[in-house]
Amino acid sequence: MLEPQEIHLSPSDAFEALSNSRRRQVILMLSRSQEPIPTRDLAREIAATENQIDPSQVTGKQRSRVYIGLIQSHLGLLDDLGVIEFDDRTKLVTKTDTTQPLANYIKILRRNCNVARGDA
Repeated sequence: MLEPQEIHLSPSDAFEALSNSRRRQVILMLSRSQEPIPTRDLAREIAATENQIDPSQVTGKQRSRVYIGLIQSHLGLLDDLGVIEFDDRTKLVTKTDTTQPLANYIKILRRNCNVARGDA
């Protein structure tokens, strides 16, 4: 069973990090990875989830739409909050000490919420 862990963020910052399904998906994907993840791979997986298809079926347009949103908005915010590290030059995303505790909270919420929804 997952136990809540201390998160080194203000409540407002934690809620902001978790308030968007794409950001939640980035946090969950990084929590499962031991290596940095290229932004293009994050975009493909998120596009697959959003379109309810296999990642191999994601079109360039679907991936590109998610990729642009990640680059222009979500990854910078998560990096600024210290939830992830985003290297704008290499486009690699790496987890930090804050990634796993937030991922655990996402998992706890998913498990304990009554309403089943398609988002992360």
